[in-house]
Amino acid sequence: MENNLSNLIVGLMMAVFGLIGLFLVAGAADDEMYIFGLALTAFAVLFDFGLIKHHYDERDRIRAAAREHGHV
Repeated sequence: MENNLSNLIVGLMMAVFGLIGLFLVAGAADDEMYIFGLALTAFAVLFDFGLIKHHYDERDRIRAAAREHGHV
């Protein structure tokens, strides 16, 4: 439970960083800020997808272990 809560908090923080990146892209006056905003947004999206994948992988691992020990 504690791990899920910390992953949720980190995921929400990364979503905020992704939105900040989009605001940077929208208001960019030069190419460097535009690229940085896109990179920040892309990193945040990929990081959140990684957290989601990790969650479902962990859930599947627990279910497989329960099946192996005859609890299901």
